[in-house]
Amino acid sequence: MEREEAEIDRLPIDLVAYIFGFIISFTDLAQASSVCRKWKEGVKQSLAQRNSMSFAGWKMDDDSTTRLVRLAYNLKELDISRSRWDCQITDNGLYQISLANCIGNLTSISVWGMARITDRGVVQLISRANSLQHLNIGGTFVTDESLFAIADSCPRLKSIVLWSCRHVTEIGLLNLVNKCRKLESINVWGTRVPVNCFIDLLTISPSLQIKPPGVLLNVGGAAILPVA
Repeated sequence: MEREEAEIDRLPIDLVAYIFGFIISFTDLAQASSVCRKWKEGVKQSLAQRNSMSFAGWKMDDDSTTRLVRLAYNLKELDISRSRWDCQITDNGLYQISLANCIGNLTSISVWGMARITDRGVVQLISRANSLQHLNIGGTFVTDESLFAIADSCPRLKSIVLWSCRHVTEIGLLNLVNKCRKLESINVWGTRVPVNCFIDLLTISPSLQIKPPGVLLNVGGAAILPVA
């Protein structure tokens, strides 16, 4: 006697992909992908249709993150911020992600708090992210080298978060604001640049929002804001 086909097996693949699009757990998607060939294809198609992807709260490493990003052909927003101490995204992971087809279409990237990320990874990623409008590299160990790369590669940049990036200097900031003429907002909380530098930034771009708002209160001092 032939086995009766399950109801879900009768669904067209595009509808299966649509259903999988509601699953936010990457662990669940991985398990679904291993059920059968149809479900595996459904998971792949659901990832390809996603406009945004966030790994915040998930235990991820370079390889698992890269595999998912490479399947997300239509991705616009990528969030790989640290929200777990055991998250293992490194410069090598950013390099692998930079080779994904979606990178040139990304408008928003966040690698906030990823302590293993340095200029090497950021420069590789940014070099192909020419559509980028919003970037959060706060809490990483970037220097002016990354700011120079961002200034050269991201002409559409509107906002950048440099929260506690203590190795950037006024040279990198001035170059960034001078080249990224669409920049509207910059967060410099916890940096170690002189307050006078921010006066110079406003001279270049008077409408620029420098965050936090109180950073300009002590002109002549240093913009080293307290770190919790």
